[in-house]
Amino acid sequence: MNEFLKRKNVVFSAKRYGIDCLGAMAQGLFASLLIGTIISTLGEQLGIEVLVMIGSYAKSATGAAMAVSIGYALQCPPLVLFSLAAVGMAANQLGGAGGPLAVLFVTIVAAELGKIVSKETKIDILVTPLVTIGAGAGLSIWLAPGIGKVASSIGTAIMWATELQPFFMGILVSVIVGIALTLPISSAAICAALSLTGLAGGAAVAGCCAQMVGFAVMSFRENKWGGLVAQGIGTSMLQMGNIVKNPKIWIPPTLASAITGPLATCLFKLEMNGAAISSGMGTCGLVGQIGVYTGWLSDISAGLKTGITGMDWAGLILISFVLPAVLTWLISIPLRKIGWIGEDDLKLDL
Repeated sequence: MNEFLKRKNVVFSAKRYGIDCLGAMAQGLFASLLIGTIISTLGEQLGIEVLVMIGSYAKSATGAAMAVSIGYALQCPPLVLFSLAAVGMAANQLGGAGGPLAVLFVTIVAAELGKIVSKETKIDILVTPLVTIGAGAGLSIWLAPGIGKVASSIGTAIMWATELQPFFMGILVSVIVGIALTLPISSAAICAALSLTGLAGGAAVAGCCAQMVGFAVMSFRENKWGGLVAQGIGTSMLQMGNIVKNPKIWIPPTLASAITGPLATCLFKLEMNGAAISSGMGTCGLVGQIGVYTGWLSDISAGLKTGITGMDWAGLILISFVLPAVLTWLISIPLRKIGWIGEDDLKLDL
């Protein structure tokens, strides 16, 4: 059996399912729901109807895009990969608010079953899609609503706790999501799976920005402008190798996130009411900031907000860019002086 599974490239691995698949799912979300939301918003603001239509088409492909992305991470054969589009659409639709988590679970099972039967019969063109879609759609009907409710309940509990205790939950959410962003897992996929929006989403944005902007500014002397751009609007995950060598370099941006998180929730009331995936993107392509902005527009359209205020803009700019840069840099100074952070500890191979 082990030899058969090895030949079929079916590997039961926490890394493959918990890291590779989550990361791929986030890319699928980005290439559908997120970019669709941005295009639609741009079209609405400029009064260009065709952009609104294009954005709606992209958003409608969310489930399929996530499933195909996960299948790609699992190295599925072509017929399995293409069949996963239907699986993703079923799981996402039936999973409701927790659709992304339902898609992740159901797609992994359907993909592995599809890989097992792939090219094992002379009528592979029928058997492989039948097994993949049949198993995936069946599981979606049976399990996706329940998975969606559990994910949605967890996300709702986090958001409720943040509303109730904005200071402590602001620290907790900001630090945890920020750390997840720098680790080789997907903070964006986690936020999407839990539908993390509102004040909790704002705290998540704060934590992600603290890591990305913090590392970018703190390592400027080692990495110059290339490092500033790569980490500031790319990803702080680039520092993961250096963190393994010297975990102390993680202290400044993490402490910064513990400060900016409660400032976001208590002082600026920063909320993420755009796409939940944006909560876990930070300054990557300015997606977090665009998400907050689209959330403002949605709230205005729904009558929940009268307009965008100067305090709104001040909070977004300070939490996203200014405070992470200043706080991380200030905290790093004494750590460099006492030798906790060495001269080349933050150096990247760029």
